[in-house]
Amino acid sequence: MKTIALAVASATFLAVTSPAALAQDSMSFFVTSVGLGDGANLGGLEGADAHCLKLAEAAGVSGKEWRAYLSAEGVNAKDRIGAGPWSNVKGDVIATDVAALHSPQINLTKEIALSEKGEMINGRGDTPNTHDILTGANPDGTLAAGKTCGDWTSNGDGVAIVGHSDRTGLDDSEAARSWNSSHETRGGCGQAALQGTGGAGLFYCFAAN
Repeated sequence: MKTIALAVASATFLAVTSPAALAQDSMSFFVTSVGLGDGANLGGLEGADAHCLKLAEAAGVSGKEWRAYLSAEGVNAKDRIGAGPWSNVKGDVIATDVAALHSPQINLTKEIALSEKGEMINGRGDTPNTHDILTGANPDGTLAAGKTCGDWTSNGDGVAIVGHSDRTGLDDSEAARSWNSSHETRGGCGQAALQGTGGAGLFYCFAAN
């Protein structure tokens, strides 16, 4: 009986401390696997942060202070997310600090910009394409004034800035390859409008602690 008990305990320990489990526990960045389903109406920054927390905890990551990478009036996205470093669910480091996050040194591709479940986000060439990620930010992470869909409370008229999670667009321009500031949404802030340019109301989540 003791041998069986030791074998079970050993197997449990290995499962808990496996590289996959350790990587998930250290996850401090992800793209939301789903939006809130109401276009760019996220319930403001508070609602967006709560969605990050809900998804992270459902994925088995707890004890972290999650913040959506979103700008709003008087708030810069880059100032909401802590000091870094940040890594995805597999342990890949996205950036070591805020400066690196907003520099050519950022380590973000379709294969690395994963959801909290470790899944790739559909990009250009996939059906449907959902690589448009809500940010409301300029390339340096500051507020793109007037381009946040009413500070993330509107699903009607308005506009938001989005980035491309797969760093790919219609051409090879800097904007097309921008993870956080690629282009404006078209046709308003509703779910259908976001889908029209390759979006689904997804956004980036960072652990601020």
